[in-house]
Amino acid sequence: MKIFASTTVAIALLLAAQPAAARQASASDAARQDLVVRQALQTYQDGLDALTETHAPVAQPGTSSGTLRELALEEAVSIALEQNLDIQVARLEPQSVDLLVAGVRNTYRPSLTSTLGLRDQYQLPTSSLNGGNKVNNGTRTYNFGLAKTMPRYGGSLTVNWTNSRLETSNTFSNFNPSFQTNLVAAFVQPLLRGFRIDNTRQQLLVNLINRDISEESARATVTQTLANVRNAYWDLVFAQSAVDVAQRAQDLADKLVVDNQARVEVGTLAPLDIVQAQAEAATRRQNLAAAEAAAQTAELTLKRFLVSGTDDPLWRQTIRPVDLPSLQPAPTDVEGAVRKALAERTDVLTARKNLDSNDINIRYFRNQALPAVDLNASYGAQGLGGTSIIRTGPLGNQVISGTVPGGYGDALSLLKARDYPTWNLNVSMSYPLGGSQAEAQHARARVQRSQALTRLRALEVQIAAEVANAALTVQSNLKRVEAASAARELAQKRLEAEQSRFEVGLTTNFFVVQAQRDLRDAQNTELRALADYRKSLVNFERAQQSPAGGGGGNLNSATGGGQ
Repeated sequence: MKIFASTTVAIALLLAAQPAAARQASASDAARQDLVVRQALQTYQDGLDALTETHAPVAQPGTSSGTLRELALEEAVSIALEQNLDIQVARLEPQSVDLLVAGVRNTYRPSLTSTLGLRDQYQLPTSSLNGGNKVNNGTRTYNFGLAKTMPRYGGSLTVNWTNSRLETSNTFSNFNPSFQTNLVAAFVQPLLRGFRIDNTRQQLLVNLINRDISEESARATVTQTLANVRNAYWDLVFAQSAVDVAQRAQDLADKLVVDNQARVEVGTLAPLDIVQAQAEAATRRQNLAAAEAAAQTAELTLKRFLVSGTDDPLWRQTIRPVDLPSLQPAPTDVEGAVRKALAERTDVLTARKNLDSNDINIRYFRNQALPAVDLNASYGAQGLGGTSIIRTGPLGNQVISGTVPGGYGDALSLLKARDYPTWNLNVSMSYPLGGSQAEAQHARARVQRSQALTRLRALEVQIAAEVANAALTVQSNLKRVEAASAARELAQKRLEAEQSRFEVGLTTNFFVVQAQRDLRDAQNTELRALADYRKSLVNFERAQQSPAGGGGGNLNSATGGGQ
């Protein structure tokens, strides 16, 4: 039986449910429920004992005996934490986002540039000042540079050191070969747009939030997977117990066939009644086969959460659960459970992180809508050296009278002396007239934040309803256990009565078969109700930690919405 109250009813129940009211439950009701659950647990125990005696040798919990693996619930949970592939994938996601964060942070590391080259050129004689009819210039360059973006305030620094060696046939050259060096440092500082936040800082902040979201997503996956493991464990317990119920039903049917044959032989029963008993026995053999197939399916479902591949030894073993559902009180502090869910659930935390990401996008686009006002400053020094050529005579008819040896060291000395400096200081500004794209993106980011805030409020209402419904399901399943236990007891008494009446000839074979069917159905219903009760407790705890299905966190793009 599934009970899902509407959101309005669930919230109303939540507000009305107070711990003080829950404590008003009568002691007689608690004792009655305690007795019912203990009887159901005994039914489980009988089923497991019969399965162990029929299908496998007894082994100690937590050990392997041939292909049999006795498995406790918490041991299954521990195996899933280590081996489950979904959990392993989820744990890798934060590492992937860490690499994105590291990549953005690397933007602030300095970058080194260099240029090494050779160039040879012959000039055309276009002027009498060319220095010859066929002037050859051979240039060697070896330049180095350093660039760095500042992590705060958006500034950028560049330092360039250029060097060249020129060897020429120009008759007017004062140095041959000549060495020239320049060292220039430039700094650009945004004063408005890009001062408080820029694209790189936006990406870094958003990726740091995405790192937190990925951790919440991984936690949701772990929570949901462990809930699936526990539920699959109880499903396997039910399925294997159902096999025992089907086996006992078949044994009853076979015994009825044998008893009817004996009665036919002594003439107290018509031969036709044997056919009906044999048909019922054949039907119950089919039911047993179906129950065994269902148990194998339940075992495979549990294994899927526990193994890391088909080569895992556990995949080839037969799992025998050794734990029975323990008696746990039904939740009464629904209000506390809802408050816990609103404070700790992964989807709520993810939604709040997305709001923080929207806030960063709003800050970024608001800053991008400002005018671009940049302060540009640079300072440079230069040096020149080489073999100096001494010429005499009138201009245009000079002859080389001597040389003064020199080299690259002269150029460096002149550079260090800073006798030929160059400096620059200016402020540049740009602003689009009539509006910009950033203004539209800023408005869109504000709308997206309003949407995200509305979704968060809707999510909170949904979570409150989900937790309240989970608590209602626990209460409902507890009542199912009580009703199923009473129905099973009555079915057992009815079967005993029908068998007694049949032995003295007061009823027919049909009613005995029907009573056997009713008992089998009542036993299965009780087993299913107890398993559902235990699973509903698991789902109630899961609902306070993560949404159904796990994961659930959408990572924002590194550049934010609207880009």
